[in-house]
Amino acid sequence: MEDQDYMALALAEARAAAEAGEIPVGAVLVRDGEILARTGNRRETDRDPTAHAEILALREGARRLGDWRMTGCTLYVTLEPCPMCAGALVMSQLDRCVFGAYDSERGCCGSVYDLPGDPALKGRTRWRAGVMGETCRAALDSFFAGLREGRTEPERGECP
Repeated sequence: MEDQDYMALALAEARAAAEAGEIPVGAVLVRDGEILARTGNRRETDRDPTAHAEILALREGARRLGDWRMTGCTLYVTLEPCPMCAGALVMSQLDRCVFGAYDSERGCCGSVYDLPGDPALKGRTRWRAGVMGETCRAALDSFFAGLREGRTEPERGECP
């Protein structure tokens, strides 16, 4: 499978998150072609400020691998990781992060800051941006447009 194929799976997780009333961010963790985790945001559902898709995928991956080190793994996520998630990528020794849409407000893999690239952290996580970026951005824009229109939850099928 290619980066686009895994990102399509992450988008499916983002759509499921939106249907549950969550911000539509999805993540897929892969190692040697094996999918270790597929998940979407669950902050509202779990009432947990750390229940971002990236964190949940890393937790499940660590459980499945029996190790906190994500060496050899790639995380596909629909939105550029925030400071918390970018820090988790570095601390987990994740090899690679591929994301769709940039986050110009909180993104820490190139937009606002490049946390994985900070030499003080001696991280080795490489990142790639913009894979299916327009589709990932459209999912987020549609969700937030619905909130601005007064709907508290997105309508089914609203995310592209």
